[in-house]
Amino acid sequence: MEIMSPQNTRVKEWAGLQEKKHRDKARKYIVEGVHLVQEALLAEADVECLAYDLDKGMPAELKELLQSVQGMDVIGVSAAIISKCSSTNTPQPVFAIVRKEQQAVEAILAKKDSLVVVLDGVQDPGNVGTIIRSADAAGADGVILGQGCADLYNPKTIRSTMGSMFHLPVVEGDLSVILPQAREKGALLVSTSLQGEESCYEHDFHGSQWLLIGSEGKGISPETARLVDKSIIIPMAGRAESLNAAMAATILLFEGMRQRG
Repeated sequence: MEIMSPQNTRVKEWAGLQEKKHRDKARKYIVEGVHLVQEALLAEADVECLAYDLDKGMPAELKELLQSVQGMDVIGVSAAIISKCSSTNTPQPVFAIVRKEQQAVEAILAKKDSLVVVLDGVQDPGNVGTIIRSADAAGADGVILGQGCADLYNPKTIRSTMGSMFHLPVVEGDLSVILPQAREKGALLVSTSLQGEESCYEHDFHGSQWLLIGSEGKGISPETARLVDKSIIIPMAGRAESLNAAMAATILLFEGMRQRG
């Protein structure tokens, strides 16, 4: 199958997925580049179609994978279409349209001794994506995005996850509902604060731990702060006032991984 005109209605729908309102309405998102498309296919995400630059041909890394995938349109398109649907200045030669799948928070809540990252108002898509990638690297059981966070399906968030969004549950939800449920299941709700009671290296990361990360400017919201069981501090020897949210999350995750063996 081939589509050559950027004016094609289907192409207009794909290009629209760069905007949140269109993603929400269509319940789909766009994944760009060989690596991310590969990760989506390997994770058996609900891929509706895959479009590739006809002039460049199907990337070799995807050829084998495509033999095992059923029920997905594979469409050769023009460079103009690739460019119209891309969010970067140097467009990748392939993209996929993926249907959103509702990730249930129940799966995360049901895990015993879970290590979970909870984001509250982290607005930068690069930070949100990087935290998901760190959570995946540290073997965390899930990531929860509360209100005010960057959209998981923003192309920049997706790029920053480097495919990790397909490796562990990432749930968008209401923290005022989810956090009390986690606590009922025995989770300790831990946040970082410059007024923290204990260093993150002295804190015991065993058992079920939900790590709350807020925005750099404001930290976690007052509503979320009221639910916190313990706040810990990341000690710093230098003169920087604070750490970027993704760096703070990564330090806690890897200390948790180290302690939990």
